Amino acid sequence: MKILAAMSGGVDSSVAAAQLVRDGHDVSGVYMKNWINEENIIGHCPWEEDIVDAEAVAKQLGIPFRVVNLMTEYREKVVKYLLEGYQTGITPNPDVMCNREMKFGVLWDWASEHGFEAIATGHYARKEGGHVLRGADPNKDQTYFLAMMQPHQVRIAQFPIGHLLKPELRDRAREFGLKTAEKKDSQGICFIGQVKMEDFLRTFVPDKPGPIVNFEGKVLGEHRGLHLYTLGQRKGHGVASPVHKQAYVVVAKRPATNELVVAIENSDTPLLWARKATLHSISSTGEPLTEERILQAQPRYRCPAGDAVFRPLGSGRAELEYREPQRALTPGQICGLYEGDRLLGGAVFETIHHE
Repeated sequence: MKILAAMSGGVDSSVAAAQLVRDGHDVSGVYMKNWINEENIIGHCPWEEDIVDAEAVAKQLGIPFRVVNLMTEYREKVVKYLLEGYQTGITPNPDVMCNREMKFGVLWDWASEHGFEAIATGHYARKEGGHVLRGADPNKDQTYFLAMMQPHQVRIAQFPIGHLLKPELRDRAREFGLKTAEKKDSQGICFIGQVKMEDFLRTFVPDKPGPIVNFEGKVLGEHRGLHLYTLGQRKGHGVASPVHKQAYVVVAKRPATNELVVAIENSDTPLLWARKATLHSISSTGEPLTEERILQAQPRYRCPAGDAVFRPLGSGRAELEYREPQRALTPGQICGLYEGDRLLGGAVFETIHHE
């Protein structure tokens, strides 16, 4: 196949490209230039060195390489979504949207115009029988970030490293002699770099201080802006708990009064735990999710998927009822929907129903 390998300059995408070359495909490498930090946000945005590393690996593999400038589209489709989400009080996920809108969206449009048949990435995910399956390494599985992909995107997606454990991937990189074999994994916002979300938001959204209160309305401190906090957050709000080894946790945001509500966390803290939620923007990776069914729903990355009843409501909405209460379900977050290891699709939390 003629495959375009999205190369970020990291070890995962480097090995993905090398695997494809070894398997005999007609491979070209591409770096998506989405962000160059013109605003000088605090943090490390290593796009220049990442391009150098990606190009060096492509040269080692003997494949064509080019940089595609998608900065305008990235700001419109990912950064705008991110900022509008936080400004309206929800918690968006830019990594999920970057995959759907950019890698398998805008980049695929470019790739198809240039005669490519598929796009390969360094995601820890597998693809079998046209279905997306969790990666073999449970500590690295990244299918959650693919939850909003659409069927036509799944058809053209290749995940060459999903069958590997991370130590095996590092060994494979050394076997290939890749420059990135020992490069540390990057952390941060998709294609922006090691930038704290708080610093990113404060660059674009002005602070709007307000009171931090408890359930009784007692003022415990001052926050810098509701958009800088997420439900379930234990640290960073600046309110010390009077109870030893029990932290204050964010349980609600009240935009009308600009209040951030915190409470001592325990097994039955009000507003922190919920079993029911309404979902919107349902997206399936295969057949449409139009029937009531029992599935596993993952409310965020690094969180186990819980058994739940999925009840479609029509117009891209559904009711989700977990078997067990879930901590800090949050409007705007992505909910990954699974049947065992198979990714069925995803949706966005709209409303959380507290009993």
